[in-house]
Amino acid sequence: MIKSKAFRRLYRDYTSNFIGKIFLAAIFSVVVAISTSATAWLLDPAIENIFLNKDQTLIFIIPIAIIIAFCAKGLSLYFAKLIMINVSEEVKKMIQTDMLSSFINADTEVIENKHSGKYVSNINFDVDQITRMLADAFLSIFKDGLTLIGLLTVMFLQNWKLSLIAIVMIPLASLTAKILGKRMSKISTQAQEKSGDLNRYLIDLFKNHKIIKIFQRENYEENRSEIFVKNLKEKSAKIAAVYIRSTPIMEILTGIMIAILIFYSGKLILNEELAINNFFSFLAAMMLAYQPVKTLTKVNVAIAQGLAAADRIIPIIDLKNKINPNIESEKLILSDGNIDFNKVSFAYEKNLDNNVLRDISLKFPGNTMTALVGHSGSGKSTLLNMIPRIYSPLSGNIEIDNQDIAIMNLGSIRKEISIVDQNTTLFDDTVLNNIKYARPDASDEEVYEAAKLAMCEDFINNLEKGYDEMIGENGVRLSGGEKQRLSIARAFLKKSKIILLDEATSSLDSETEEKIQKAIDKLTSNKTTIVIAHRLSTILNSDNIYVLEKGRVVDSGNHESLLANSQVYKNFYDRQIKKH
Repeated sequence: MIKSKAFRRLYRDYTSNFIGKIFLAAIFSVVVAISTSATAWLLDPAIENIFLNKDQTLIFIIPIAIIIAFCAKGLSLYFAKLIMINVSEEVKKMIQTDMLSSFINADTEVIENKHSGKYVSNINFDVDQITRMLADAFLSIFKDGLTLIGLLTVMFLQNWKLSLIAIVMIPLASLTAKILGKRMSKISTQAQEKSGDLNRYLIDLFKNHKIIKIFQRENYEENRSEIFVKNLKEKSAKIAAVYIRSTPIMEILTGIMIAILIFYSGKLILNEELAINNFFSFLAAMMLAYQPVKTLTKVNVAIAQGLAAADRIIPIIDLKNKINPNIESEKLILSDGNIDFNKVSFAYEKNLDNNVLRDISLKFPGNTMTALVGHSGSGKSTLLNMIPRIYSPLSGNIEIDNQDIAIMNLGSIRKEISIVDQNTTLFDDTVLNNIKYARPDASDEEVYEAAKLAMCEDFINNLEKGYDEMIGENGVRLSGGEKQRLSIARAFLKKSKIILLDEATSSLDSETEEKIQKAIDKLTSNKTTIVIAHRLSTILNSDNIYVLEKGRVVDSGNHESLLANSQVYKNFYDRQIKKH
C-alpha cells in the first residue's frame, strides 16, 4: 500500500509533467519491439526461400531487410534511452529542489533532530535510486515488455504448441522477480542508512579535524572510518548480489526450456508437423525473448529500490512546520519594542518530559538593555531563540508591543530582529557577501559603514582581496574574533529595532572586546536589547538582569540590587570580578 502511494505521488508531482516525452519514448520502444521481432520473423523466409528453394531474388532483399531492422532498433533504442535519461534528470532536479526547499523552510528543531549527514544521504543516495528507476526500469517496461509481446507473437505464428511450452518460463521469472524485489527493498533501506552514517562521519571529520590533531586521535579515526566504509560496502555488495541473483536462475530456466523445446521440436519435425524454417524462426524469437525476460526480472528489483527511496524522501518533502509563516496574517507593527513572556514553557521534541523553560514570565522594556545570566543549560539561549520564533512555546505566549507573535506574520517579526550568536555562522563566500547577507539590497557603501562600526576594517584591509576575499567554510580563514565582528557587522547593516546578543564578545581578546563593546553600545542605542553573557563585566550597566536557574527565573534586578539580594548572582560576581 505504501509503495503504491509512493508510485502515485511520483507520477502526480513529477513524471506527469513529462508525459509527452515518456509517450515519445514509448513510441520508439514500439519500433524497437517491431524491429527485434522482424529480425526473428525474417529467418523463416530466409531459410525457406534462400537455403531450401534457392531464390536468387531474396538473397539480396532479406539481408537488406535485416540491416534495416537492426538500424531501426539501434536508433530507436538510442532515442528512447536519451529521452528517458533527460526525463529522469529533470525529475531528479525537481525532487532535489523540493527537498532543499523543505530543508530551508523547515523548523530549526526538525533540522536539529537528525544529523545533516543523513539528509545528505537522502538527497544523493535516495534520489539516485529514483533516477535509476525512471531512466532504466520504466524504459525497460516499455521496451522489453513490447519486445517480448512481439517475439511471442512470432513464436505463436511459427508453432503454437512450442510457444505454450516456452511461455511457462514467464510466470517462473515473474515469481523470481517478486521475491528478489521484496529482498531488494529491505537491503536498499539498510544501505541508505549506512550511506547516511558515512556522510555523518565525513561531516564530523571535516568539522573536527583540528581536534583530531590536537588529541592525536588519527589512528582511532582511521579505525572508525574503516568501519563506516566497511558497513556501506557490505550493504552495497548485498544489493549487487541480489541484483544479479536472477542471472543463474534465468540461465538454468532457459537451459531447461531450450532442452525441452529441442526434444519436442525434434519429434514434431520427424512427424512432419514442423518445418525447419519455422523451427529456426521460432528458436531465434525464443532466444531473443530471453534478454527482455531477464531484464524484466531485474526491473522489479530496480522499481523496489526506487519506491523504497521514495518512501524515505516524500516525508521530507512533506515536512509540516509547527511554526507557520502566517503569510496571510497581520504584520507586526513595532512601536516601542516591548517584549513580554507570559507563563512560557518549552521542551525540545526529543525530550518532551524535560522542560527547558518552566512557566517563565519576563518583561523586556523597549529602548533598554536586559541581560540574562545563568549556568549553562539554564535556558538562556533557548529563551532568546523564541523571540524570532526559531522555537515555539509549549504553553504560554510571547508578545511584542502587545501583539502575540504566534499569530503574526513571521517575516514581519524577523525583519525587526537581529541576532549575534556565540556560534558565528558564515558562508564560504566573500567578506562583502557575508555582511550583505543581512540585507541583500544594501549598497556596498552601507556594507563598508557597517564593517567600520563593527571594527572590521583593520583585518579586512589586511586581507589580500579585501572585501572580495573568500573566507572558506564557516570562515575558516578568519580568527574567532574576526568572525564574530563580521556577525556584528551584519546586525549593524540590518538596522533592526530588537537586538539579541548571545555571548557576542565571547571570542574576543580584551583589547578587541573593549573596541567592540563601544560598537555594541552604538548598535544597541535606543533599541530593545537582550544580552546573554558569561562575562558579567559586559552587562554591569544593563537596565535589568534576570538570573535563570534550571529553566526558571530565580532573581531579577539591576547589578547593585542583585549583588545585595541574589546569592546565585553574587556567586557569579565573586568568581569573575573579584578574581581580577
